Amino acid sequence: MDVYEDPVTWTARPARPQWQLALRFAGSVVWFPVVCVLWAAVMAAILVLSLLADAITPFSTTFETRFLKATDRMLGGVARLASWCVTWPELRHEGDVDHYKARVDKAVAKWTARASAPIEPKKPRPPVECAIPLRVYRGVGGWYVAEVALAQGWELRPTDENKEVRLWWAAASRGD
Repeated sequence: MDVYEDPVTWTARPARPQWQLALRFAGSVVWFPVVCVLWAAVMAAILVLSLLADAITPFSTTFETRFLKATDRMLGGVARLASWCVTWPELRHEGDVDHYKARVDKAVAKWTARASAPIEPKKPRPPVECAIPLRVYRGVGGWYVAEVALAQGWELRPTDENKEVRLWWAAASRGD
């Protein structure tokens, strides 16, 4: 859902039950190392396949694009395996509005510092777009992210507030 269509979605998520978070955290302690090993195995397989892909790429116009998409899908699939995991700070601070406000402030300040950095010759340009994930603003809602970001010079982009809040550095629209 596009947040511009339904502003009600900008509210904070309800606090999850502590017992549920404790169970998910216990499962995370066991499951996350397995996901890390699986990720390393997938990366090793991709590395081996990329050596083969280097030999095929000069003879095919579409192989490289398909190989990169397949790589993204494989790594994204492994990342989704750990998406239900709960971190220690989430377990300790669920429902703590001040904690989530501090997390949002820190995340937006970090992206602002990156985006407002001066352009250096022969270096990549500073990022002009970012996404603040739901995990950061769960306890305060997307509206607080928007307020903090707008105050620091960001513009809102169309986004799915149930996943992330996308922002664009407004100064990037102006000429250098």
